[in-house]
Amino acid sequence: MNADTRTSSPASTAGPKLRRADGSPVRVVVVDDEATLSDLLSMALRYEGWEVRTAAEGRAAIGLIREFQPDVVVLDVMLPDIDGLQVLKRLRADGQDTPILFLTAKDALDDRIAGLTAGGDDYVTKPFSLEELVARLRGLIRRSSIVIADSSDPLLRVGDLVLDEESYEVRREGRLIELTATEFELLRFLMRNPRRVMSKAQILDRVWSYDFGGRSSIVEIYISYLRKKIDAGAEAMIHTVRGVGYMIKATG
Repeated sequence: MNADTRTSSPASTAGPKLRRADGSPVRVVVVDDEATLSDLLSMALRYEGWEVRTAAEGRAAIGLIREFQPDVVVLDVMLPDIDGLQVLKRLRADGQDTPILFLTAKDALDDRIAGLTAGGDDYVTKPFSLEELVARLRGLIRRSSIVIADSSDPLLRVGDLVLDEESYEVRREGRLIELTATEFELLRFLMRNPRRVMSKAQILDRVWSYDFGGRSSIVEIYISYLRKKIDAGAEAMIHTVRGVGYMIKATG
């Protein structure tokens, strides 16, 4: 068993039940070739009130995700046919930006970085607790357009950059910018703190909600992703303060 067997009942996390914007249940796809683990995860996620579909192979998962259009995917890296990284690359090539949580027995930092740099949004290493996994999924879902932010003014503005917390749209000079769930959350954190230098530790804690093995390289990677999208063809808004962290400020 790769989940934490100390969990004797279905996972339960604090907070209200999450639902899609239209009131229907959150949709989750679990991709793992270990039937016992897949069944256990499905039970825990259905306990959250979510609609769950499963796949045991990579190619089958791609077809299922295209058809089912889930709100989040739990994706094992090691699969019988094609691995989880290949599954993710094919989904991203299709334009699928569904948040992906990687699930794997590997614990090397390089493997984690590979999954996240390929376009994944989070990473859980076996063995794990069901409570932790559900909490991670809830975090990814909250960053997506399923949950509307509780804010009197949904618009965050820094210069000509506008982030809408309700529609989850980002525009600069009126140009729509497509972001992944993690990129959106990172940008939102920076824009909520304009002209303030945020340390890598602060970003890790706020955006990933846990210490990523004490490694800050993942922050650098996602900052570079944001710069390519936000600052492309315009004056730089995201700045590095060497030895301290990162800051966003209006140009001019």
